[in-house]
Amino acid sequence: MQETKRSLLDDLAGKATITVEQAAAVLGLGRTAAYEAARRGEFPTRKLGRRIVVPVPALLEWLGMRP
Repeated sequence: MQETKRSLLDDLAGKATITVEQAAAVLGLGRTAAYEAARRGEFPTRKLGRRIVVPVPALLEWLGMRP
């Protein structure tokens, strides 16, 4: 399980943004819970048109990791 999360974090390298679903996998949340948390502003998101994206540097900072 820990190896899977490390792999997910490694996949973030070089990406500017990820989807809420991808952030959910990193955070260990389900899709619905992740969208609810995003709606409440509980982790960093940006709105691009009708899409919600998660800026990778902001997410890593929020997690206490250096981008």
